[in-house]
Amino acid sequence: MKQNELECLLQAVAEHRVTVEAAKEQLAPKGFTEMGYACLDTDRERRCGWPEVIYGAGKTAEQITGILQRLRESTQRNIMATRCDAEKAACVLKEIPDAQYDPCSGMVYLQQSREPLKGCVAVFCAGTSDLPVAEEAARTAELMGAAVERVYDVGVAGLHRLLAHQELLQRAKAVVVVAGMEGALPSVIGGLTAAPLIGVPTSVGYGASFHGLSALLSMLNSCASGMSVVNIDNGFGGGYLAAVINAQSN
Repeated sequence: MKQNELECLLQAVAEHRVTVEAAKEQLAPKGFTEMGYACLDTDRERRCGWPEVIYGAGKTAEQITGILQRLRESTQRNIMATRCDAEKAACVLKEIPDAQYDPCSGMVYLQQSREPLKGCVAVFCAGTSDLPVAEEAARTAELMGAAVERVYDVGVAGLHRLLAHQELLQRAKAVVVVAGMEGALPSVIGGLTAAPLIGVPTSVGYGASFHGLSALLSMLNSCASGMSVVNIDNGFGGGYLAAVINAQSN
């Protein structure tokens, strides 16, 4: 509300032309900010426990920068922008020097919170080719306050590599399992842990994997109890869910 509008409203309350309740309604924040190219949800943290996260794909560097700057004004939590390539990230970091970029996960982020990481989220991935999606999951969970332990390249082609990490599987509050090809790893891990498990299929694989559809269907048809599945290559979604579960358990 502009200064002259505020003065008029206060004058109206003083002259009993507007009730205090009506004035409070007018002064209450509307919960979003119109930016022309975006309508930023500034109320999401109050409703959902975490501020809006920027999906960087399809946005310009200028748009990502603008949204990051507005978010910074409305929250003390860490701020994330996913799916940012190196060129966009360089432009963002030029305007916001204290932002950081992780080229593996493709995330630009502002580390605002200094609270210690809590709990334990385990992120497993089947192969090195799955690393970008796994790192998106791990980085998301860390920025949301979870202590993360990574175990990479332990796919079912060499099952003995996985069996060396059973202690972690028993200790974790939530487990994220990232796999492409036939997507078998989450089902195997589901038989080794009591923790909630999030399967993340990736688009890694040869032609008959159909860009991740085979892994997705395998995970959806898993007989492992307690497993949920997010969309293909959605490391962010898997990491977010794991962080929420981890926070609930602490």
